[in-house]
Amino acid sequence: MRILVISDSHNQHDNVMEVLKIEKHIDMLIHCGDIENGEAEIKKACNCPMIAVKGNNDFFVDLPKEIELELGNYKVLVTHGHYYFVSLENTTIKLEAISRDIDIVFYGHSHKPVIDREEEIIAINPGSISYPRQEGKRPSYCIMEIDVNGKATFEIRFL
Repeated sequence: MRILVISDSHNQHDNVMEVLKIEKHIDMLIHCGDIENGEAEIKKACNCPMIAVKGNNDFFVDLPKEIELELGNYKVLVTHGHYYFVSLENTTIKLEAISRDIDIVFYGHSHKPVIDREEEIIAINPGSISYPRQEGKRPSYCIMEIDVNGKATFEIRFL
């Protein structure tokens, strides 16, 4: 299974469409919030199941604050992250995920890509697909691949 994880598109969906062309076949798209409308456009373009959560700038959308799901051998939490102070660091969101027996937490909000692997938790921020803030300021996203045994690998990629 191949999963595209994006965040913080902020109604600027050209880069989302570009990533969908580059990555071609994906089995699922996860959006970690701050879509600011356009979720129907993205869903249509990805032609696969799409999971999206509400970000701090998603004022008039009917999206959940968080979603828990199973992917491969993992229990996954998808959230935007602003309720967990991720602009400062990701300790709070990791502790929350661990308290819920979550294996992987996907979040956004900081616009900076992160793959943080610890013994108890994997915390991943794909960065912003539209307004990156990390050094070099390249739009970023994450590809998660789950093998036939249910094991996951993760890669941050840049446009």
